[in-house]
Amino acid sequence: MPGKTKVIQYQSAEDLFKVFRTFNVLIIGDVMIDSYLWGKVERISPEAPVPILQVEKREIRPGGAANVALNVKSLGANPLLCGLVGDDIDGSNFLKILKENNLPTEGIVSSKDRVTTIKHRIISNAHHMLRVDQEDDRVTNKSELELLKARIDSLLEKAHVIIFEDYDKGVLSEELITYVTQQANAKGIPTVVDPKKRNFLHYKNCSLFKPNRKELKEGIKTDANLNNSKELETTVDALMNILSCDSVLITLSEKGVYWTDKQEHLHIPAHHREIADVSGAGDTVISVAALCAAAHTHPAVLAALSNLSGGLVCEQVGVVPIDKTILQQEAERLNIIK
Repeated sequence: MPGKTKVIQYQSAEDLFKVFRTFNVLIIGDVMIDSYLWGKVERISPEAPVPILQVEKREIRPGGAANVALNVKSLGANPLLCGLVGDDIDGSNFLKILKENNLPTEGIVSSKDRVTTIKHRIISNAHHMLRVDQEDDRVTNKSELELLKARIDSLLEKAHVIIFEDYDKGVLSEELITYVTQQANAKGIPTVVDPKKRNFLHYKNCSLFKPNRKELKEGIKTDANLNNSKELETTVDALMNILSCDSVLITLSEKGVYWTDKQEHLHIPAHHREIADVSGAGDTVISVAALCAAAHTHPAVLAALSNLSGGLVCEQVGVVPIDKTILQQEAERLNIIK
């Protein structure tokens, strides 16, 4: 377990964001392509009772752990990305997308044993109509695991913080999680986790564990009413005992976020926003939380800035990275950096 580090007091959001620019962030997890068909619906198909989308625009973006890398880059830091794609045309397209977005490719492993993950989203008039997924969620085989370890070893020395970005697509296994966490703790590198169900209880001895309310309920298999602050606190304390982690940040949707290290408990209410799309909000929250962890901010700053960033990206349609300028302006307006 990494243990506590000294909290650094920043005078302004500008000062904190300047420090963000000095960090290398290693993101390990499930990379994918986010594919979009944008258009309008004006009629129903004569072949079946389904709407016909008249396509006006096609778009592909870095998705999953790659969207976290895009958020990290948008915040001014340097992302180091490690993940797995298929040795297929979509895998080649994914590497091309990374290069087009000035994201690194040296940590990406290509495998002949799986397909590249793609989430196809069909959107009409800013509303999601359908999502079609192409994926292989088997846990990595021995060859893939060793290749991932080799890429991680080559990047670890540069990292100031590590993000585990888990979408349950098989890249993050218990063995890989333990391997990376042990090395990170030995080197004093914070580990920040965005978990999913399969590996939920495998992230032992991490620095910060960030599930949402639904993931917490399913991951710890509880019937507790997590809308009740006392039951939430008790449930999170039980989770911390299981994981032996330093702190937990729970995203609570319209109720904001809850952070604790057992000694201190913080509930940050959500800001009122015109929500257009919640897709990708978790990617933004984990990116901001990781950079705050690397910067040793006060927990209240980490929780509040993460909460603010998640709300801001929900105002946009589709999975988009945070706008650093807007986040900094809002943080200053709300006096988050005290």
